[in-house]
Parts: sequence; structure tokens; C-alpha cells
Amino acid sequence: MDNRIRVLFVCVQNSFRSQIAEAIMNKKYGDRFFAESAGLNQGEIHPLAIRIMEDYGLDISGNNVDSVFDFYKEGRVYSYVITVCSRDNEKQCPVFPGIRRRFNWDLENPEDYTGSEEENFHKAIKLRDEIERRIDELVSIM
Repeated sequence: MDNRIRVLFVCVQNSFRSQIAEAIMNKKYGDRFFAESAGLNQGEIHPLAIRIMEDYGLDISGNNVDSVFDFYKEGRVYSYVITVCSRDNEKQCPVFPGIRRRFNWDLENPEDYTGSEEENFHKAIKLRDEIERRIDELVSIM
């Protein structure tokens, strides 16, 4: 039996923030945690997310884009559900039974980035690093 702590990261389309969080948590803490990600809507993995994770040393280009509502209907169980979107969007996320704690990390939406490709790349790197910092902080208190 898998005794790892199950964590679900949720964002609007499962295209950027939640994908990054899932990949980082599984890479750094996969011995203790099992992370998945899903979206309120299903989009496609954003090319910029793929690029910044390649820069990090991980390939997320083949990841699934999943619906949080499908996970809920399947009866998946998580210890922690972490929404990485605005508080308004977070309110649309279903309440999974049995969770220990639910967090909202109100992170900026990369879909709103304006600027050159290089400027957006650097904004996305900062976002990725912020997600990693929050994951490290969360793991340190568990």
C-alpha cells in the first residue's frame, strides 16, 4: 500500500500553475508525497509552462490535463487540496471528502501576462520559483 501523503493542486485549466506544482512536488518530495493536478476547466498545457519546466530539468509536455470534477466523481481521496488560482475561482472547486486541509495560493495567472516572449519567460520563472518556495514551506511544516 502507498503510504505517501496525497496532494491535489487545482487551477483554472490545469495548464500552468497546477502542472508546475505537481511536477515540483513529485520530483522533490515524491518519496513522501504523491501529487496530482487538475483544473476547473480542461485546457492544454501552456507552451511557456513546458519551457520553464524544461529549464528546471523536467519534461511536462506529455502530462495529462485533467478535470477536478472528474477526480471528484471518481471518489479520489486527498489529504490536502491546494488551489493555485484566485479566490473567486477557488470557490468553484468541489470539497473533497476527508481532506485534512485546503489551501488557496492566490497566484498570478500566466494567461494574463503581457510583454515580449522573453519578459514573459522571466515572469514565469519567478512564478515557478514562488510555487517551489511555497511547496518547500508546506512540506517543512508537515
